[in-house]
Amino acid sequence: MRRILPILAFLLFHCASSSPAFDAARLHDVDAQIETAIANHKLPGGVLWIEHHGQVYTRAYGNRALTPNVEAMTEDTIFDLASITKVVATAPSIHRLVEQGKVMLDAPVKTYLPEMQDATITVRHLLTHTSGLRPSLDLRGDWSGYDEGIKRATQEVPLNRPGVVFRYSDINYILLGEIVHRVSGKMLDEFARDEIFAPLDMNETRFHRTQPNDVARIAPTENGLRGLVHDPTSRRMGGVAGHAGLFSTARDLAKFARSVMKHPTLGEDITPADVAVRRAFGFDIDSNYSRPRGDLFPNGSFGHTGWTGGFVWIVPQHDAFYLFLSNRVHPDGKGSVVALQGALGNAVARSLANETYAPVPRRVGYIVGGADAESGIDVLHASGYAALRGMKLGVITNQSGIDRYGNPSLDLLRSAPGVTVAAIFSPEHGIRGTKDEKVEDEMLFGIPVYSLYGERRKPSREQLANLDALVFDIQDIGTRFYTYISTMGLAMEAAADARIKFIVLDRVNPIGGDVVEGPVLEGDTNFTGFHPLPVRHGKTVGELAQLFRDERKIDVDLTVIPVRGWSREQWQDEAGLPWVNPSPNMRSLNAAALYPGIGLLERAISVGRGTDTPFEILGSPYIDGAALIREVGALPGVRLEPVRFTPTASIHKGEECGGVRLFITDRRALRSVTVGLKIASALVRLYGEKFPVDEMQPLLRDQETLEKIKRGAAGS
Repeated sequence: MRRILPILAFLLFHCASSSPAFDAARLHDVDAQIETAIANHKLPGGVLWIEHHGQVYTRAYGNRALTPNVEAMTEDTIFDLASITKVVATAPSIHRLVEQGKVMLDAPVKTYLPEMQDATITVRHLLTHTSGLRPSLDLRGDWSGYDEGIKRATQEVPLNRPGVVFRYSDINYILLGEIVHRVSGKMLDEFARDEIFAPLDMNETRFHRTQPNDVARIAPTENGLRGLVHDPTSRRMGGVAGHAGLFSTARDLAKFARSVMKHPTLGEDITPADVAVRRAFGFDIDSNYSRPRGDLFPNGSFGHTGWTGGFVWIVPQHDAFYLFLSNRVHPDGKGSVVALQGALGNAVARSLANETYAPVPRRVGYIVGGADAESGIDVLHASGYAALRGMKLGVITNQSGIDRYGNPSLDLLRSAPGVTVAAIFSPEHGIRGTKDEKVEDEMLFGIPVYSLYGERRKPSREQLANLDALVFDIQDIGTRFYTYISTMGLAMEAAADARIKFIVLDRVNPIGGDVVEGPVLEGDTNFTGFHPLPVRHGKTVGELAQLFRDERKIDVDLTVIPVRGWSREQWQDEAGLPWVNPSPNMRSLNAAALYPGIGLLERAISVGRGTDTPFEILGSPYIDGAALIREVGALPGVRLEPVRFTPTASIHKGEECGGVRLFITDRRALRSVTVGLKIASALVRLYGEKFPVDEMQPLLRDQETLEKIKRGAAGS
């Protein structure tokens, strides 16, 4: 971090070079993203800095202040960095102490803060937000002072066992700031000034910016705060705390980002191995806070956001970084840069000249915007796991069981206080949701994982022996023949037989709960038709559990931990809840929406299994896509385009198929079962016996509707 002069020389050399680092046309899109957000009153203004191969694009936008007087934004505006403090001051200070051998990553925090209540939390846990501590200190009452804040932080106890789940917490960095103080003998602001800011010539970066010469350039935050930190906890602690309080400019922050990019150990993943959400030495890598990465920047890039509206993202793989500082909380706290973060990340990535990007796999699809709905696991966590305290559990789950932050429900339950996970049960596709064949038993975290899609479909009495309850947490997709609800129903029967509780952690219906479509199952039930339901049933898994209990007369002690904050017309993204592919071929919310109708066809023709977009494409070697489109006519909420494709799996594997691609044009108008029935009827009219219509019956399960299809008249 002390090699500032060579870095400046490197920068000047590249600025003088003739090779452009940016696509000028694409930079217009970058500007447009920010200008649109300002025009939509999401923020008053901001300052952007992009650096690529040492070349810089920087610009000020909008206004620094709107009240009491309008002030134009300038490139030298000073911003309250809020939580960016964590990665510019606190984490680098800890990193420096680690380099000096004065702090050990895996040492208990109690080593440095003897009054720490919990003895199991380590420095690594604090840095990666895996301590299990709650998000922030309680601000009730009129407490104040730095020492009082530290006293309260050290008395906190984890809500989950440390090192298992990610939970972003200001308390983590309040404690880290005090570790810097205790170990170095200097307060955090002094240590960071001497060891980080001064060597990098970051002369505009410091805590406490109340000097008159500073105030004129400071971007005010909420209620006209100017020079006083916006964060209320930091303000109570005197303005110097490890989680917030730092002020800086875009130019100074660029100096820091440039240094980190050239020496990126701060960006290395140091998260405990079993934690699903990944963090670096303070920086975010892949979590619900990694929106500034966008969809293009690769895994291994890293950054951070701040509550007041700033964010930074560093991409060593492409010798680039960008940062945007704003005061979105001015003047009334109602602004938002959440949508801008992802949009700007994509626009910046595209603006970097001569860079290409490979598809980036995402474990979790985090949602930008939407409501603040909570799944059952979130509600359970907020209650302190009260419904499960003292219980020995069997957990029926897979990769789709996550909380709002992307933590697997299994990790939350196995680290919850007073809860013992003694057995795990996996549904079709296995515990990780990757298998398309019979699933075997296995071990995970030293816990037996019993397959419910192998030799048995329901838990045995022996497997339930000594358990107090079965807990079910799997994301359904709202379709009768999606087998996770069958697994739930069979497990309810097993729990009833074993006289143990059955607890459902409810989840929203991802395609809404206000539309019901298709015929009700007739005849005997089976694994793809556990109960007489419409094809698109419109219920949550918790509601289905109650329905199964009542209508099937299952004598089970059932508890449903309900979703909270969801309206039935909301789809999963509108509810603000993240997406995980619940099965190998269910890869998007659009696929889930089309599945009730297109899935009916999957035994008769290819529905895209073995392509990149299952259930959004369909066809067969004998189908002419253009002719099918003409024959089908108008469809509710869907547009069709002709396509040719060769699936690598399932029906017509390795055969070139003609067909159509489906695009959802109107969610509210979409009636996917009608779409599937109209397409099937058109195939009968066009191709007669070539289309094996009877193959629809195992999933359709309604003879009257099947006969209409055979006459080419269904769906009208």
